[in-house]
Amino acid sequence: MLLKQLSIPIENSRNRMVEITRALGSKGVNLRALNLVDTGDYGELRILVSDVVLSRQILMQMGIPARVDDVVLAEIEDRPGKFSELLAVLSDAGIRIRYTYAFAGMNSDVATLVICFDDNDAAISVLQEKGALPLDAKSLGIIETAA
Repeated sequence: MLLKQLSIPIENSRNRMVEITRALGSKGVNLRALNLVDTGDYGELRILVSDVVLSRQILMQMGIPARVDDVVLAEIEDRPGKFSELLAVLSDAGIRIRYTYAFAGMNSDVATLVICFDDNDAAISVLQEKGALPLDAKSLGIIETAA
């Protein structure tokens, strides 16, 4: 149920994102989800990719460090207030969200969230109890290999 996400420090420049995504794409890596956070001169690019190991090799060849983080991918009902309800349940269980981002899924009835928790395993149990569907790598077309 845990997915591997790449977290990449990235210069806030006009071409850096183009260079990274072009390099990955040219080697057949498909971006499945991404989030870019601006922190001034640098930002952090978080991506789910079709092949984590290959992506890290490409980035290392470019001299770009990439950290691998475990994240949970979950689908929840797409309706107003559902996310806050889920947050409350997780908070009541003592689970803290470090960060989250969402992306458009293929089903308009659900919202798909990428979430990094302080305790991913406990969070998965709570999500399952509350009807949020934790997804696996296969559901996004991600190759599961050690990173």
